[in-house]
Amino acid sequence: MKYTQLGRTGLKVSRLVLGTMNFGPQTDEADSRAIMDAALDAGINFFDTANVYGWGENKGRTETIIGNWFAKGGERRDKVVLATKVYGNMAADGAAWPNHDKLSAVNIRRAVDASLKRLQTDHIDVYQFHHIDRATGFEEIWQAIDVLVQQGKILYAGSSNFPGYKIAQANETAARRGGTIGLVSEQCLYNLFERRAEMEVIPAAQEYGLGVIPWSPLHGGLLGGMIKKEVEGGRRGSGRAADSLADPAVRTKIQAYEDLLDKHGLEPGEAALAWLLTRPGVTGPIVGPRTAGQLESALRAVELELSDELLAGLDEIFPGPGPSPEAFAW
Repeated sequence: MKYTQLGRTGLKVSRLVLGTMNFGPQTDEADSRAIMDAALDAGINFFDTANVYGWGENKGRTETIIGNWFAKGGERRDKVVLATKVYGNMAADGAAWPNHDKLSAVNIRRAVDASLKRLQTDHIDVYQFHHIDRATGFEEIWQAIDVLVQQGKILYAGSSNFPGYKIAQANETAARRGGTIGLVSEQCLYNLFERRAEMEVIPAAQEYGLGVIPWSPLHGGLLGGMIKKEVEGGRRGSGRAADSLADPAVRTKIQAYEDLLDKHGLEPGEAALAWLLTRPGVTGPIVGPRTAGQLESALRAVELELSDELLAGLDEIFPGPGPSPEAFAW
């Protein structure tokens, strides 16, 4: 495994991030534990989760699975850089009780304590805001975070799904307060097919020293060889990626992509992850394996070297938006 610093911090994290969203809903606890053991054995030390994972009446279930795994000992917790998230409505169904979601100081304190209990740990390494809260100012948010840092309950704060201007606003507020390190990471939707983050989000993250952690690096499976699997498996896929593939223009792009990688003797999913590892500002993509086999495939991406010819071909199929402001101005 290869490692890098998380943004401007001194924290060393693996170039792949283990995403746990499938633990519980798609992968049972025994298999989830096996995947976490295999990830740790392979050198992945950065695990990502969220308080809402488990979904519906099982919200919090994923954190509980991770906590049970930590409780098995073997230095599991000590070896893991643990990231979780706050924002979502934790009610099993319906609207949240007032102050039981989003980023008020009240909910942040409540949510941290609940996550710590489920995770069976005394601290969270990277506590991430899952979404912007339009009703809560950053002065209040940072006041709450400062208290939690002083209490030793969290070490760093990160963001997820933030636009570039909110990253700037958050860290400028932190700078004015003094003594607050501000955001150190940003999780955003970013992959070969979806490159809009290159226009504003990633430049803002780089300017303020945030490590970029792309989620959905295969765009819901669209970049994982869907057409090839259709041909070999004899049936169409399902879900968001399959709906996208029903668009003839999208299908043409994906076919060109798979043909290009076939020419270079590469697996589509592994190449899509390897491409992200070449991108400026990227700490590492989140991989969310449902099985041990999917984890093994992701691990191979770390060792892939993509040629200049291949990178140029990928850019031709999936051109990015270009730099800002030139992409939309002279």
